Amino acid sequence: MRTVTGVTSQKSVPAAPQKRTPRGSLFLVFAAGPLILALLLCLQITQGTAGISLALIRDALFHPAAEDPLHQIVRGVRLPRAVMGALAGAALSVAGVLLQTLTRNPLASAGTLGINAGAYLAVVVATIFFPSLMGGFPLLTAMAGGLLAGAIVFLLAGRRQSGPVRLALGGMSLTLVLSSLTGTLQLLFENETAGLFLWGSGSLIQNDWQNVTAIWPWVAGGLLLATLFSRNLDVLLMDEEVGKSLGQRIAATRTISVLTAVLLAAVTVSAVGPIGFVGLIAPHLLRLMGLHRHRLLIPGAAIWGAIVLVAADLAVLMLEPAFGLLPAGSATAALGAPWLVWLVYRMKPTRGDVQGASSGMGAGFRRSLPYPALLAGAGLLLLLALGAGLVFGGKTVPLPEVWAAFRGEASKITHYMVIETRLPRLLIAALAGASLAASGTLLQGVVRNPLADPSVIGVTSGAGLGALVFLIALPQLPGALVPAAAFTGAVGAALVIFAISRKGGLQPAKVALIGMAVSAFASAGIQALVVKAQLRVASALTWLSGSTYARGWEELAWLFAWPLALLPLAWVLARRLDLLALGDAPAINLGVSAERTRLLGGLLGAALAASAVATVGTVGFVGLLAPHAARLLVPNANRKLILLSALLGAVFLVLADLVGRVLLAPKEIPSGLVVALLGAPYFLWLMRSAGSRAGAK
Repeated sequence: MRTVTGVTSQKSVPAAPQKRTPRGSLFLVFAAGPLILALLLCLQITQGTAGISLALIRDALFHPAAEDPLHQIVRGVRLPRAVMGALAGAALSVAGVLLQTLTRNPLASAGTLGINAGAYLAVVVATIFFPSLMGGFPLLTAMAGGLLAGAIVFLLAGRRQSGPVRLALGGMSLTLVLSSLTGTLQLLFENETAGLFLWGSGSLIQNDWQNVTAIWPWVAGGLLLATLFSRNLDVLLMDEEVGKSLGQRIAATRTISVLTAVLLAAVTVSAVGPIGFVGLIAPHLLRLMGLHRHRLLIPGAAIWGAIVLVAADLAVLMLEPAFGLLPAGSATAALGAPWLVWLVYRMKPTRGDVQGASSGMGAGFRRSLPYPALLAGAGLLLLLALGAGLVFGGKTVPLPEVWAAFRGEASKITHYMVIETRLPRLLIAALAGASLAASGTLLQGVVRNPLADPSVIGVTSGAGLGALVFLIALPQLPGALVPAAAFTGAVGAALVIFAISRKGGLQPAKVALIGMAVSAFASAGIQALVVKAQLRVASALTWLSGSTYARGWEELAWLFAWPLALLPLAWVLARRLDLLALGDAPAINLGVSAERTRLLGGLLGAALAASAVATVGTVGFVGLLAPHAARLLVPNANRKLILLSALLGAVFLVLADLVGRVLLAPKEIPSGLVVALLGAPYFLWLMRSAGSRAGAK
């Protein structure tokens, strides 16, 4: 596998580490580190409903009494959980070191490159369709999924000129695709995947030593292999020609390093589920301490990765009496999101990022039809989709009866089915799809990256968090206020993103990455709230995946006003975004404030997405797919793009609603999952074509 040469911040991943490591740092990492880890492990074991002291832990470890139930709890339940946390933290941290070295990217980790999501999807697929494979070869199953996902990100994001932003956005976007596929399978096969929701959020709960016994040889072997190749990894940070002149087999080193990183991540996923951000936090802590050579960085990362994950799990256990059982993955995400924001501030713009931000934004085929004809064609498609949605469903209503229902001449059952059930939800799907598509067009113009959409930069996650906080914290209030709560969460997330980004001048790369951090933080909150409230997994997945089910005229009245007010404003702002696409300096010379335009565009895009998500849940990909479909037909003029993409977005979501109702009738598939399933092939092609253009430059 070829390395990505878009070099990032030298503070984060040095090109040629030569400075002597401070003695104080060596003492802190290798002397104080194990003591801190031992203390955290002891404190972790004391947490729980059964009161266990440090003295009891000592007796249980060195003088066990078989008849003492507390000794059995320590040795059989709590100690395996503590050891599992240390093993998983060490594996994830070293995997992060290897991936950051291979890509020369400070944002690389098993979580941000989609490896965890790929491994999780493979485990779910095997659990449903090949239970014997999952039972006999769980590690190989997870490793195959993780390796495939990582390869897709590297190949599709552009191997040569990809900077941190393109690679990270590609990884997070692919994670969204894979998570949607996983959610679909969990929803369709609820019985087969029962118990995987908590595990899928990253859980260190252990009832015996079985998992620890199964994974520790693999973790130890992976750490040993990474340590043995530490000198070769140092060479990878130099120029490729220099490495070859030193007699190093660069290709072999890359291959072994990639396989080792995926192995360590897959081992962790197979045992405790996907846990993110440990591979970001621990390696950067060590680099801040002055450790750069891999012979010190790898063992140090193992120690401090274990510290990070054990500390996160300790926090989860300490909060359990007040907040209930929370997944450890939520805690690491809550810790890692601010860390990612801080890393973004330390990064410098790279050539790969600049190219990645703009490549693909104006690409399209030469249109053969005039723009009015394209609008008319899209409008006709929308009318046909709405008509099909009225006719087809769990029960087919012939077209003459549909017309009779509109004239008030149909039976009560037909009138109710067409006018009171199907028509409002189809109109809601159309308005929500149009809003999400227009939002994606604005956000892609603001971030100047073709992979940006409301789902990727955190707006939809903020809406989901706002809705769940309302449902759990204020259950006595009427459910009609849920859209307002979701709208508040989405706009709040957008305000946080732009408030933090504004300090750096609203640079597109920083807006995108900070949005990813906010998305991770909100997603962690959603996972924690779902587990705490003990919501049914199916109902939780349905809402979080986005659904038009049971939406009626009341929800339509809420949604209707927002696109009506915001789309004209977006159309007015579009001309400024056209000038902004030329670059900040030319835009300023033409009298356009780059920072103000980005801020207004971002807030408008967030408000449009918030109105849709507040009504239909966290639908993803419409804001990504519709603008790109529009760009294939019209040039990169934002006014034209906004109108055409809004119509195409409406068509996408109406068709998704129809397919979700018909495919497995009478059971419904959430519209958001249908969009993800249908849009995944186009999304992968989009990433590949954008990456190829970036590499060509």
